[in-house]
This record gives sequence, structure tokens and C-alpha cells, in this order.
Amino acid sequence: MPKRFLVLLMAALFGGWYVFEKFEIDGLNPIQFHQRRTADGESDPVTQVSTAAPPARTGETIRIATFNIQAFGDRKASKPHVMEYLANIVRRFDIVAIQEIRTKSPDHMPRFVDLINRAGRHYDYIIGERLGRTSSKEQYAFVFDRQTIEIDRNAVYTVYDRDDMLHREPFVAWFRVRGPPPSESFTFKLVNIHTDPDEAAEELDAMDDVYYAVANDQSGEDDVILAGDFNVNYRQIGQLAGVADISWVIAGQETNTRKNKSYDNIFFSGRATTEFMGRGGVMDFMREFNLSQEKALEISDHMPVWAEFSVYEGGHPDRFAAQPGRVR
Repeated sequence: MPKRFLVLLMAALFGGWYVFEKFEIDGLNPIQFHQRRTADGESDPVTQVSTAAPPARTGETIRIATFNIQAFGDRKASKPHVMEYLANIVRRFDIVAIQEIRTKSPDHMPRFVDLINRAGRHYDYIIGERLGRTSSKEQYAFVFDRQTIEIDRNAVYTVYDRDDMLHREPFVAWFRVRGPPPSESFTFKLVNIHTDPDEAAEELDAMDDVYYAVANDQSGEDDVILAGDFNVNYRQIGQLAGVADISWVIAGQETNTRKNKSYDNIFFSGRATTEFMGRGGVMDFMREFNLSQEKALEISDHMPVWAEFSVYEGGHPDRFAAQPGRVR
């Protein structure tokens, strides 16, 4: 048997084994594939995950990212080369949920957004209150491209945590995609989260309550996306796993700069948020900018995690969006 034919035969056999091992065939007309569940009923979402730089925009999708910019304050702002890298990173995405802003300076975010826009861009931001149980307070922020995204500033709030279950209460904002007619544009609530690493397990058990609180906040919005630094991997999400059809973007990939932990992720209900395109990843800026680990750690000890969504509500131009409020 020719060697080349043998190699092709082995490849075909392996491919067939992989499909039947990982997927179930549902029906014959048409054939549909669903990922197999494990013994405990768990399945991993089918997501094309990449550690390369995000691809060029197509006009039919937007990219949402989450980025813990470690100790993002005055010291980091005093390093022009670090700030240039950060501005370059943000420009790759339509919205970035930023965690760990640590400064009392009211000019910190305006100066950062101004730096982003020096490349001829049109980004804006909204920032939450200073949070934390200790003297070391942090803020959340959303930075977004005004050419592709609009925000309802009347629908921005910090989640009310009556029982003090969370060290830093999540920050919520409502967005709509620009481009399609407003009645057809993808709208969503984005929830910015940074759990306490010492209490991550307990806080993850409260994340399902956060999800439902935002989903039922009288806005009428069914697309709720949780983005942030959860300080756990996707298999350790506690009671958040009980949300119907909960999906995640990162499954097994390291998200920290030292490449030994998977802490950052984006979660949503696959049943509600059908706009997800099945593409996402971790932006490895150390490789992207050809940096040493020491230089990369000056930027952050976390890497951005991103996911791609359709610009159309429901993922199709003929489905209509909820409109929970007037957009300014």
C-alpha cells in the first residue's frame, strides 16, 4: 500500500472517530451536530477560540472584550509606552469592559480615551463608582467605539447587593449596535465583574442571582452578557452553571500573561443570546507586540478575552430588538 495513501486513510479514520466521539448526530434531513455531554450532563460550547490578534472587522459583527488592566492607575499612566500598548489593544474591539481601575484622578479615563482617539477613532467611556470593602478601591469602566456602539446612559447602574455578598458589585450598561435600522440592531446588557480572589467560590454562587437581577430589571432586554475577571475557570462557576443554556467563550485557554491560569471569561445564555457567532479568543499581546514576559507584565498580568456577535438582533436582519429606553 503506498505510503501517501496510508497516511490519508489514517487521517480519515481519525477524523471520523473524532466526530463520533465528540458529537451526536441529530436527524438525517438535514444532519445537525450537537456536542456530546459528559456523564454529569456537562458540555462545552462549540467555539472557535484563537490566541491570535482579532480579525479585521467585517461590518456584520461586533467584538466585545473584557480586560483586567492590573492596577490601572497613576503609576501605569506615567509610562507612555505602556499606555500606547493599552490604547492599541482597545482599538481592536468595539466595547471593552475594564476592571481594576485604581486612581482618584478624575482625568485618568478621559486622558486614556483621548490617547485612543489620537489614531482618528471615536471612542467614549462610562465609569462606575469606587468599590471595595477596604481602603484599596477599584472602579469598572466600559470603553466603546461610538461609530459602532451607542449607550443608554439612563440605563447604567451598579448592582444592588443588599446582603454584601460581593466585594465589588457588578457594573451594568445597556448598549445597541449602530448600523442596522434601530429596530433590527442587536441590543444587550453588559455586566462588568471582578470577583475577589479570596472569595471567588462564594461570589460565583451569587452570579446566577446577578444574572437574573439584570435580566429582570424591567428593561425588557433578554440579552445579558457577563464579562470580567472571575478568578476561576469555566468548570468552577458554581451556581452560575444553573442559568439555562449558560455558555462561555473560554474553555481551557490560559488568560493571564504568565499563561498558567484561566480567570477571565464571557458568559451568556445560549438560548437568549443567539447573536453569538461562535468566535472568540484571548488576545496574546505578548506575542502580538513581540514582548518579553517582563515587558508584557508592565501592561497587565491579564490578557484581553473577546467574543464576536452579530450586529442584528437574533443574528438575522429580519428579527427585531427590544428597545428598553431612549438612547442618547
